[in-house]
Amino acid sequence: MLYLIPTPIGNLSDITLRAIETLKKCDYLLCEDTRKSGILLKHLEISKRLVSFHKFSEKEKEDSIINDLRSGLEIGLMSDAGTPCICDPGSMLVKRVIEEKLAITSLPGPCALPVAMTYIGDLEGPFQFMGFLPKKAGELSTALQDAILYPGYTLFYESPHHVQKTLTELTKLQPDTDVTITRELTKIYEEVLKDTPSNLLTHFSTNKPRGEMVLIINGKHTQIDLDLPPKEYVLSLMDKYSLSQKDAVIIAAKLQNKPKKIFYYAMIE
Repeated sequence: MLYLIPTPIGNLSDITLRAIETLKKCDYLLCEDTRKSGILLKHLEISKRLVSFHKFSEKEKEDSIINDLRSGLEIGLMSDAGTPCICDPGSMLVKRVIEEKLAITSLPGPCALPVAMTYIGDLEGPFQFMGFLPKKAGELSTALQDAILYPGYTLFYESPHHVQKTLTELTKLQPDTDVTITRELTKIYEEVLKDTPSNLLTHFSTNKPRGEMVLIINGKHTQIDLDLPPKEYVLSLMDKYSLSQKDAVIIAAKLQNKPKKIFYYAMIE
């Protein structure tokens, strides 16, 4: 059996009783970082063999893990913090285990995403989770444009080293966007910030960003009427979000769920 074991995202007391029981009974544990996992196990007074398992070693260790599962061993997969496979190693292994029809179970437990969502306050309607924001400027801009135009909340994981670049780009695209940033969740210095990207950028210019973050963009109040004719809709996107015609056509087709050629031909008529 392969067990997916969520671990605390900050406060070590957030471990579940079931997770503790599972950690104790596993033959060995796959860890994103054995040093960090070792701190948790020491806190829980659990002694167990730890095997390094991260994005650079995931593929090469897959076969031996599968063989161990076939032989009846019970193996636990844990990330540094939170739920395995949610922007953490393990997805390829889980896919292989399912394909091989081997036993697998996922334990409920800590995850930064749902904790951050509870701080939105008026979470009604659709939302989407997009993982970590891209680092490259063009890809970052596209991801933020998609979030602004999404008719609901978009959640990203963000690092303290990258957040100011993200807020700068967001300010260029839509300065009055409603943004929430949660950081250091469940820890002593947990903080929830709600403001425009420009004001948050000012905040971080005098308060050095620290700790892992969840960035939430509210697109519900920045929408353009979806019932506009194709040409008018593309022009509205170009005007409101400073988009090129090419990007506006692509986004219009995605949002109205229509072929791109409809908008392309509308623009050249």
